[in-house]
Amino acid sequence: MEGPDSAASTATKEKIHLNGTATKTAEPEAAPAPAPAIESTPEAPAKKKKMKGSTRKALTIIVILAVLAALGFGGAYFLNSRNYVTTDNAQVDGDKISINAPATGTLVNWQGQQGAAVKQNMIMGRVKISGSGAQPQMTIKSPGNGTVAINNAVEGQWVTAGTQLATAYDFNKIYVTARVDETAVGDVHLGAPVDISVDAYSGTPVTGVVTDIQGAAANQFSLFPESNSTGNFQKVTQVIAVRVSFTNTGGVPLVPGMNVTVHIHKH
Repeated sequence: MEGPDSAASTATKEKIHLNGTATKTAEPEAAPAPAPAIESTPEAPAKKKKMKGSTRKALTIIVILAVLAALGFGGAYFLNSRNYVTTDNAQVDGDKISINAPATGTLVNWQGQQGAAVKQNMIMGRVKISGSGAQPQMTIKSPGNGTVAINNAVEGQWVTAGTQLATAYDFNKIYVTARVDETAVGDVHLGAPVDISVDAYSGTPVTGVVTDIQGAAANQFSLFPESNSTGNFQKVTQVIAVRVSFTNTGGVPLVPGMNVTVHIHKH
């Protein structure tokens, strides 16, 4: 005789037989994981981009200006070399008047101060000749007219015969001595107009004219013997002295020794 428990057990077995597995309790589905946040990259400030663009423009302008300057310099140099013979190896010069001691002794009554005007045969002082007896004096005379530019002596100085006591120039007869390379002197002609730039008075227009071209170079070819018998030597470009007389000094006081640059017209 079967009881209720037996019936329940039979029903359970049948249910397991029919399904093949025991009934499982449904588990709740897991919630989907949240999507990762996308970080946004901050944009570069507009000002920074503008600065980079302006820098490139500035560099471009600088390069263009440099190229234009180079072209301008090259063009000016070409035109200058085509029309002029130019040299900065030049100075204001003049016929030097050297006042020398006529004998050995003590300088007395000296009148050769800088800026003093002198005339030919003017007595500039005396030299007292020392001796055991009488002390004769020799007069010092100026050999020409001019103005003392350099004074090398002082009263009471002991001097020897031939000592240069002072140098004078006639400032009404000063000129320019320009030294032109021998390779360019062929383009220099007597009477050619000259534009002169005086270093001490930059911007003041001074002009002149070629009045003399020296007939020989300042030096001969220089030879530098080597330690062999091949006869090697080095040829050095020589310079020719060209005298330029002033036609307009621009109202500035020019004195010998001042540095100048000359532009001698070729035509």
